[in-house]
Amino acid sequence: MASAQFLCGQQLYISCKNGRTQLNSFKKGSISLSPTYGPKGSSFLGQKSQFGRALVVKASSDSTTSGKKQVEIVYDLEDKFNKLADEVDKNAGLTRLTLFSPCKINVFLRITGKREDGFHELASLFHVISLGDKIKFSQAPSKSNDRLSTNAPGVPLDDRNLIIKALNLYRKKTGTDNFFWVHLDKRVPTGAGLGGGSSNAATALWAANQFSGSIASEKDLQEWSSEIGSDIPFFFSNGAAYCTGRGEVVQDIPSPIGYDIPMVLIKPPEACSTAEVYKRLRLDETSKIDPLTLLEKISTGGISQDVCVNDLEPPAFEVLPSLKRLKQRVAAAGRGQYDAVFMSGSGSTIVGVGSHDPPQFVYDDDEYKDVFLSEAHFITRPANQWYSEPVLRNATTSATEFSSTAE
Repeated sequence: MASAQFLCGQQLYISCKNGRTQLNSFKKGSISLSPTYGPKGSSFLGQKSQFGRALVVKASSDSTTSGKKQVEIVYDLEDKFNKLADEVDKNAGLTRLTLFSPCKINVFLRITGKREDGFHELASLFHVISLGDKIKFSQAPSKSNDRLSTNAPGVPLDDRNLIIKALNLYRKKTGTDNFFWVHLDKRVPTGAGLGGGSSNAATALWAANQFSGSIASEKDLQEWSSEIGSDIPFFFSNGAAYCTGRGEVVQDIPSPIGYDIPMVLIKPPEACSTAEVYKRLRLDETSKIDPLTLLEKISTGGISQDVCVNDLEPPAFEVLPSLKRLKQRVAAAGRGQYDAVFMSGSGSTIVGVGSHDPPQFVYDDDEYKDVFLSEAHFITRPANQWYSEPVLRNATTSATEFSSTAE
């Protein structure tokens, strides 16, 4: 590729001789190659200079009139070639994408009956929150298989993972043949009742559609996603939705909850098996309040303990008795601090709404030294975009660290 630049009346060009790059000038004036320091060791024409410095071109010229003047222009060739590379990437189409994959909480969760297909009918206010994973997608050079990696132990990397299921589903529905290298930076703990895996699947469907030029509509993605998970369609909402059926019937609603309301998530190392929780559910012992009444109360009066009903708490507390004790201790210690304390989904995360700070006993008692702790707040999704990663003040776990933005 030929390259020519004009610097104050001097035309510079790059040529190669005996395998070495040379800089040439057609007009009088001095030209020099000067090494300058670049961040993290810049490169010149793809090769690093000595000591990790970048090479730039300096052109200087003296005035022929009386009163000598010197003009010096520094031309950064590396910057020029980086911009050219960016243009090539842009013209070549999307090759990499990094997306935020947020989780959700169930502000209330009513189980209203048993279905003929064996599933339970539910009615719930789902809301996306600011805690989430980060997923990096790169288009694979082969047309044969996806490759998944993650920082979290115990997460399946084959087609048992909802990310791989989602990519397979997208190819099946659209006939596209894009395969991907995917890295899941896991921050949402598994078995938490926060829908982390469902969110990952929805994010993968969104990403695959972006790589294919958005040939499917959001409604298509939402409808298809119910084939691999009941909670996945929710994430194609605006972030706040009244969900019924198995959870796949999603009704977008304006967020009834302020985004500035803080919350803290406390999850013990033990997980609750969703199947085991539903197995122990007794419909005659569930709440009798109309879920639409709960929704109206939240819309008019905000979050309070009496509206954060979760019919799965009693069976979950049978599966994991220590979870009931944790909820009771958080509620007792946080009187005046939390507007409501409740379990999300089928467990095992306890949510305290009204403060970012966990109660002191979580830090003091050895029984809770391995719990996952994170602050969070409510977020929504802009129209025709995916969720953006907010800045959290703190997200820690004293045991394993569960480690967006679009590029």
